[in-house]
Formats: sequence, structure tokens, C-alpha cells
Amino acid sequence: MNLERQQANVHRGGRGAFKTLTSVMLNSRLFWTGLALLIILLVNLQISPNFFEIRMVNDRLIGSIINILDNSAPYILLAIGMTLVIATKGIDLSVGAVMAICAAVAVTLIKQYEAGSTEFYVQPGFVILITIGVGAICGLWNGILIAFLNLQPIIATLILMVAGRGVAQLITNGQSPTFTNDTLAFVGRGVVWGVPFPIYIAFIALILITLLVRRTALGLLIESVGVNDRASYYAGIQANTIKVFVYVLSGVCAAIAGMIVAGEVKSADPHKAGLFSELDAILAVVIGGTSLLGGRFYLTLSVMGVLIIQSMLVGLYVSTLHPTTNLVVKAVVVLAVLLLQSPEFRRFITQPFRRLR
Repeated sequence: MNLERQQANVHRGGRGAFKTLTSVMLNSRLFWTGLALLIILLVNLQISPNFFEIRMVNDRLIGSIINILDNSAPYILLAIGMTLVIATKGIDLSVGAVMAICAAVAVTLIKQYEAGSTEFYVQPGFVILITIGVGAICGLWNGILIAFLNLQPIIATLILMVAGRGVAQLITNGQSPTFTNDTLAFVGRGVVWGVPFPIYIAFIALILITLLVRRTALGLLIESVGVNDRASYYAGIQANTIKVFVYVLSGVCAAIAGMIVAGEVKSADPHKAGLFSELDAILAVVIGGTSLLGGRFYLTLSVMGVLIIQSMLVGLYVSTLHPTTNLVVKAVVVLAVLLLQSPEFRRFITQPFRRLR
């Protein structure tokens, strides 16, 4: 009798543990974001039976999945920086313009090197460092306007968004200069062990910044500033310094993304480089579950948001849909993903089933 009672208790305990695990999983942002990505990939597989095929051609991996990761690299960098900015209750509309500025700076300097200049600052290694520094300066400009001059983030970054492309055009004299230097080109089109180099850059940046904000107190400080910067200040947190830091980091990420784009095509187009990329970065962050009201943030989910967008774009590219419908389909799919992540919407659609129990 006691044995039967113990077996019943174990059975009930197992069922209870399973229900708890299921409840936690269904309320997890990671589960629903991952499910959305999986559904899009499976739909792409139905459209293109060879979608998951990966093969080696000329020592480079080729396939739709590799293309998605490669195309996602600059947007992953932008999304990482944008996630931290949004976590402080900010926004950075200037990242596309910063990409254009930094691409223009990198290509202009490297062309001087190709022309025979021996100045140290036109050497490829220094060009990369200078370009990253220019991105940091752009972020510092935004951070000072927001943190110390109390401008609204959307206005402060809109200034650089508008003026930035003009600056890029001034640097290139309104042209789209090209280059042949292999070092700078490697940033955007290099291959290491068959994998495009931009993929390494993006995921190394994700790992390093994740360690920075999750293995130190910095992540908690960023979330605290996003929840209430005034209370954070009175608690002894340097809220202004935190804000400046995240905008500088966003500028650095945009600079690296600009070099990837320039290296990929061996050119700097001040008119189109990074155009509207800030919108995709913000969208990826929102898909990943980070609230525009600031506070808790999710770097990995923001990256998954980028992969969702790029997977959808690749699927539309290989489909038979007319190109004019792409933006409409993209909007519908993004809306479906956001609804899928909404607890209120999930409760609404499951309410009839709960009543039947």
C-alpha cells in the first residue's frame, strides 16, 4: 500500500514538474522567438527544397544559410549597439549615417595608401583603428547631446542622421570611390576556414559584449538607468556616463558595420551605405523583446531578431512573389512574429480552449 502511494506521489510529482517546465517554456521569450525563426526557415524550405544545402566552392561555404548569416553580420552589430541604447530608454537613428561616414573615411584613407602615401595613418591597420575611432566620436557626440545637454534621443540622433550623409558626401566629394586593398576588403569579404569573415566579427562582438554586460555590473547599471535614470543618479550611479558609453559603443558597432559593407563591395557609397539600416536594427531589437521604454534587454534575442528578418528576406528573394509585394509580406510576417510573442495575444487566442477544460 505504501509502495503504491509512493508511486502515485512520484507520478503526480512528475506531472507537476512537466507542467511547470511547460509553463516556463511557453512564457519564455527565447522559446517564442526561436519558434518564429524555425517557422520562417521551414517555410523557406517549402519554397526552396535546397534551402538547407551547404557546399564548398573555391574554399568557401555556399548556401542560403551561409548567405543569411553573412548578410546578417552588419545588422547584428547594429542591433547589439541599439539594444544597449534602447535599454537606457534611448534610440539611435544615426547608425546608418555613421556607417556611411566611416565607410567614406576608411576608403578615402586607403586610397591614399594605394596612391603611394607613406604616412602612418594611411596604413591598413591604422585605417581600421581610425575608422573605429570616428565611429566612437560620432557616438560620443550623440551621448553628450543626450546625457549632458538633455536633448531628446530621437532629436539628437536625428541631427546626425540628417547631417551624417552630407558629411560622408563631403569626405568623398560626392563620389563613390573604389579601392583594391586586400586588408580592408578582407573585413567585408574575407573567408576563414570556409566561413565568411563578417560572421566571425559579428559573433565575436556578441560574445565579448555579452560577457561585458552580464559578467560585470554594467548590465545592471544600464537596466537601472533605463528604468529610472533620476533614481539611479540618486543611488550613486553615474547615469550620464552610462548613457554616453552606450552611444559610443553603438557608434563603434556602426563603424565596424560600415567597414564590412565597404569591404564587401570594395567601395564607399555615401548615398546608400547603411540607408534605412537603423530601422531594421530597431525592428530586430523589438522582435527580440527589448522594450522601447527601457530596462531589461536581451542581446541574444536581438540577434535572433536580425536572423528572422534576414531569413524572411532570403525567402522572399527565392520565392515566386512579385518584388513589389516584398515590403507588404515583410510587414505582415513581422506583425505575426510580434503577436506570437505577446502574452496578451496568446491568452486571447487560447481562452476558448481554457474554457473547455
